[in-house]
Amino acid sequence: MAQAYIVDALRTAGGRRGGKLADWHPADLGGLVLDRLVQRTGVDPSRIEDVIMGCVLQVGEQAFQVGRNAVLASSLPESVPAVTIDRQCGSSQQALQFAAQAVLSGTQDIVIAAGVESMTRVAMGSPVTLAAKAGMGVGPISDRIEQRYGRREFSQFDGAEAIAVKHDLDRETLDAFSLESHRRAAQARNAGAFVAEIVPVPIETGEHVHDEGIRDDATLEGIAGVKLLREGGRLSAASASQICDGASAALIVSERALKDHGLTPIARIDGFCVTAGDPVIMLEEPIAATRRVLDREGRKMGDIDLFEVNEAFASIPLAWAKALDADLGRVNINGGSIALGHPLGATGVKLMATLVHALRARGGRFGLQTMCEGGGIANAMIVEAL
Repeated sequence: MAQAYIVDALRTAGGRRGGKLADWHPADLGGLVLDRLVQRTGVDPSRIEDVIMGCVLQVGEQAFQVGRNAVLASSLPESVPAVTIDRQCGSSQQALQFAAQAVLSGTQDIVIAAGVESMTRVAMGSPVTLAAKAGMGVGPISDRIEQRYGRREFSQFDGAEAIAVKHDLDRETLDAFSLESHRRAAQARNAGAFVAEIVPVPIETGEHVHDEGIRDDATLEGIAGVKLLREGGRLSAASASQICDGASAALIVSERALKDHGLTPIARIDGFCVTAGDPVIMLEEPIAATRRVLDREGRKMGDIDLFEVNEAFASIPLAWAKALDADLGRVNINGGSIALGHPLGATGVKLMATLVHALRARGGRFGLQTMCEGGGIANAMIVEAL
């Protein structure tokens, strides 16, 4: 039976909006992680058959096929092809899935799954707002979609609030989870838990090696004092993922490539799926995706040692854990996007880098990663650490 392996997975440390990565063009940042991945794995770059790069805000500096531009900005040969994909926040997790599918199908043996997003240089919502300013149509929601759902806008903020209400998550619970994200992230950084996954990025003052979003001085009182995102709501900016700059990359190969190129894997991809549901509540779909991937692979929640559930908002992993009776002590053990940042198209592979290295550091076997995505979609993937 064909297998797909992860030889290595890495990421940049997250940069705050306007922070330490602000001077990096996203194509150059993407090119940097490609170079570092090749250097760390020792793979012959000329044998890479494709680069699949996730990116959500494909406009401005991230337009014109940023995946291919990242290859051109790297030291990889021009002969290495690339494609840029958009599955919203799960773009690079989908890149992982496409790479695994290519390897499992036997059509390719060496593929890079990657992601990049500079939310400093390409502001969130830019593709829509710039088109509106230019008078280019009525926006992405057509008349037929409006007729079907009775709305012209699908808001992740409204969806996150609706999930909090549906799963009976009050503000105090959401704020406490957010504080724990910062606490775990700070503890992981201080213990050197991120060293194996973070690649240094040259900056004017030296090298960027630590996630900028971690707040060592965070307190429950401070978080509780942050203004709510919606009047009468439960979520605030402190219980939402941080705007972030970053890039990530993973090398996915076949068993034949391991033997032919002398590569040593750090994980095996056990199974994956993608599901879709209600585009209005939108961000609840990781629950269904997790159930499906576990069922497909004949596994149970108890078989999984560690989980990575993207903290787009605190209500997402909390609702997921409540619905699936998950042990929060095994979820996002090194903190999540509330503390570390959510560089949109780069987050999928970023979380996988954290998951695999955490499994290996703790002697765990199976890990499951899932994340909510715009439009009511979710990917889920199970990996086995080696």
